[in-house]
Amino acid sequence: MTDRAPHRLPTDTDDGMLLIISGPSGVGKTTVTRGVERSIADSVFSVSATTRARTDADVEGVDYHFVGDDEFERMKGADEFIETAGVYGKKYGTPREWTFEQLKRGRLVILEIDVQGAIQVKARVPEAFALFILPPTEEVLLQRLRDRKREGEDQIARRFAAARLEIGEARSCGVYDALLTNERIEDTITRAVGLVRAERARRRA
Repeated sequence: MTDRAPHRLPTDTDDGMLLIISGPSGVGKTTVTRGVERSIADSVFSVSATTRARTDADVEGVDYHFVGDDEFERMKGADEFIETAGVYGKKYGTPREWTFEQLKRGRLVILEIDVQGAIQVKARVPEAFALFILPPTEEVLLQRLRDRKREGEDQIARRFAAARLEIGEARSCGVYDALLTNERIEDTITRAVGLVRAERARRRA
């Protein structure tokens, strides 16, 4: 972590923990992430920088920090990211300084990143707690991708193939503390919140 300590606030604690939530497209990981964020009062969601184009639905600083390719590469070269990833030709990165400042304030800092990002984060922050969200079956995942009605069948096939690879990598890479099968989203959120609270309690003991 960075050596510079932030100014202490009355709400600061020594309970900081970095939480990684991963899972393939269509599995419901963003819903799980938002559920955990709502359920744990001191949690904060890390907003990634990205080179992808901003859509009408995006809010700068809430959904992403939108930057150009040159600026992203400058930030990467200056070690301003904990992890970076390339997804479908676009770049994503987790801001390092903000993340470590929030951890020092005792927050639960939530990163929603892919397996490659999780491997990078665990290398830099071994104490990070990592959850991977699984579909009940591959057939269910494929149907969920289709039900979103966002893409054509060719793009869905690409995402499904990538999802199968990511699931295999998540099972074999050794960075995840728990794999949660998302059959009912409410139950998955409850289980994720329970695991996070139990891990923080264990670390305080």
